[in-house]
Amino acid sequence: MSVEGRVAIVTGAGGGLGKQHALLLAKHGAKVVVNDLGGKVDGTGQSDAAELVVQEIRDNGGEAIANRASVSDRAGAKSIVEDAVKEWGTVDIVVNNAGILRDKSFKNMTLDDWDIVINVHLNGTAYVTWHAWPIMYEKNYGRIVFTSSTSGIFGSFGQANYGAAKMGMVGMMNNLSREGASHNIKVNCLAPGAATRMIASIPGRDDLDPDNPPPESHPRLVSPAVLYMCQEDAPNGRIIHASGGRFSSSAIFHNEGVALGVDADIESFEANADDILGMDQAKMFVPRQRQAS
Repeated sequence: MSVEGRVAIVTGAGGGLGKQHALLLAKHGAKVVVNDLGGKVDGTGQSDAAELVVQEIRDNGGEAIANRASVSDRAGAKSIVEDAVKEWGTVDIVVNNAGILRDKSFKNMTLDDWDIVINVHLNGTAYVTWHAWPIMYEKNYGRIVFTSSTSGIFGSFGQANYGAAKMGMVGMMNNLSREGASHNIKVNCLAPGAATRMIASIPGRDDLDPDNPPPESHPRLVSPAVLYMCQEDAPNGRIIHASGGRFSSSAIFHNEGVALGVDADIESFEANADDILGMDQAKMFVPRQRQAS
């Protein structure tokens, strides 16, 4: 995997998936900014989680520095990129992994629960990426990973805020993969599944010990997909699912539809509803690349 000497940022890398991503990137020669506020699953509190991962990387002969900023804070997000540039002069890879949970059914969810999850996942990802983007654009190289989820792509009960943010990642990827293509910036989405603190916080999963995850659902089994999306020969604009050593892809499909013309009305729509909604002959959508100015 061609990440040797590359400068990588991994957000939310103090534990779980992010830690494994950081360890694997460092093992393959990347210099890593380990970002983590060190908070609880709901986003409260702080700890030295990032420093502990940095020490582990250094003990194994790798290069890493810690950053404790919150990605949802604009100045904090900026500091993550600035630390990479100050230490190593540039940034080549951004793995947006930081996230929190405030799971509730929509009728019981407060708007504060909505806002904080959107701010950490979607806005935080945008903030960090936005600060790294001009550096990558100028030097014609960048690899960016957004962490999506099946909760957004396929849906999940009690996670409207989380799912909306995670599907927002796909929309952002669809746009930035086009904008960055002409400057060799490749943007992809990861949809992971693993035994982590976040999973353990879900009702009914209190039997899970994230400090000793079952071998078949260890977070490290997700990280090969991240390494693949960070290498020089990475794909662009793809969603890769990774869980328990199983890897797959999902994509947007569309059908040919029906042209009802300028006289379209509800009657003609209803008469053709089966063909409008039918997906038997749907094809994967492949966007046409447009050169950015």
